[in-house]
Amino acid sequence: MHEHVPLYDSFSDTYDRFVNWTQRLAYEMDFIRRQLAVIGAQRVLDAACGTGRHAIALAQAGYEVTGADLSTGMIERARHNAAEAGVNQVHFVVAGFGQLRQAVEGYYDAVLCLGNSIPHVLTDAQFHATLADFAAVLRPGGLLLIQNRNFDAVMRTRNRWMTPQWYRQGAQEQLFVRFYDFNADGTLTFNVLILERAGDGAWAQHAEATLLRPWRSEELRHALEGNGFEDCTFYGDMAGNLFEATNSNDVVITAHRRG
Repeated sequence: MHEHVPLYDSFSDTYDRFVNWTQRLAYEMDFIRRQLAVIGAQRVLDAACGTGRHAIALAQAGYEVTGADLSTGMIERARHNAAEAGVNQVHFVVAGFGQLRQAVEGYYDAVLCLGNSIPHVLTDAQFHATLADFAAVLRPGGLLLIQNRNFDAVMRTRNRWMTPQWYRQGAQEQLFVRFYDFNADGTLTFNVLILERAGDGAWAQHAEATLLRPWRSEELRHALEGNGFEDCTFYGDMAGNLFEATNSNDVVITAHRRG
């Protein structure tokens, strides 16, 4: 399971610098906890957990949490973040989509897949295998919560650019620029350009990229309903506003494993 994941392995030491986690968790955790409360969830699996911030916050809230990610670098950072937060009751494993059932024990009340992770699944067959894997680790009636960018809107407007992110600590300064290339086969190339400098020195540049599939909302609904999930509800954000394909920034989906 220990595979090289170029963008995310190299990104693991810098990812937390351009996410305001205090603000993001304050915004998202209420919605997540309300969805977990609906089914009385206690045991939660955070798939594609990245640097572990959601998993750690859930463990701090009293949930039994496992975080999984294909990137060894991200898991190493997640373990560091948990130790730094004094949280020792969250378990992290290196496992990607389709590998969860092999990597974890027992069944979970909920699986979270946040942070635009599903678009890294590029084919129908891989997506079916991913959803089957989610279902395999969920108890009957268990919750699947997905958060993606709203690619209905991205593909309609063909907007390449995301808001730049800036970070500074002492004399060290970093600028993160993210943008898409729209490929002829319908995929996207997600590019991350990192600019770094010390003081007034010259900027050093480093770029990484990965392929994404821009899953539209109806593709997601059809795949979920065809792979063991029901009661699919679509939101446009983690404030709980209903999804609007033309202008919602995100698509947030709750679905339940069929009994």
